[in-house]
Amino acid sequence: NVEQSSLDKSLRLASALRQIAKEMKLDAMAIRCWPEAFTDFGGAFCGPFSLLGEDRIPCACEADVYGALSQAVLQRVADAPVFLADLVDFDVDDDTCVVWHCGQAPLSMCDPAYRPEADIHSNRKLPLLYRFPLRPGKVVLMRISKASGVHRMVLIGAEMIRRPLAFAGTAGVLRFERSAACVRRDLISHGIEHHLVIAYDDHRPMLRSVASELSLPVLEF
Repeated sequence: NVEQSSLDKSLRLASALRQIAKEMKLDAMAIRCWPEAFTDFGGAFCGPFSLLGEDRIPCACEADVYGALSQAVLQRVADAPVFLADLVDFDVDDDTCVVWHCGQAPLSMCDPAYRPEADIHSNRKLPLLYRFPLRPGKVVLMRISKASGVHRMVLIGAEMIRRPLAFAGTAGVLRFERSAACVRRDLISHGIEHHLVIAYDDHRPMLRSVASELSLPVLEF
């Protein structure tokens, strides 16, 4: 039920990115998707990013090179698809936080009680995006950060809880191991970037080892 010529263009992006990754032997990609994919090409990258993420070819939107690096590392550690998301809504009273992106979470992260739907971009009104809430379970959030010019690995433990879809696209509601107020305060005080990568299960022991091998200080919130 989405506009078919734009859907075709969006799916062609997925095919082209797969071919580029294969030919150039890329572990991950960072793509400048906004606004040219919509204004110049006429199709969305979000759905293709979901499809490629499911196929273990992580793509970071908004040309986030460190996000792509973080995805590649966490995917290798978790041996599972990962999701580059924004932390968009801290609810201190509810002690939760909503993680979201336009519609690009891998389909295996969908709550099994919900059927994924095709969707259009809430701003640009073009396909292809996915719409579904994230499945409940223990998660880790990670980013290799360069905030304030210092390279560090950021780690946060949390639980994805079952809630209705908070925003159009792919989103989930987290309850952190610490209070949402404390996590929000620490993220802001350290100037951490708005994208963090999510994987299911707690992979922090292995990630600490990876950080040690890469000589990266670890910030745990």
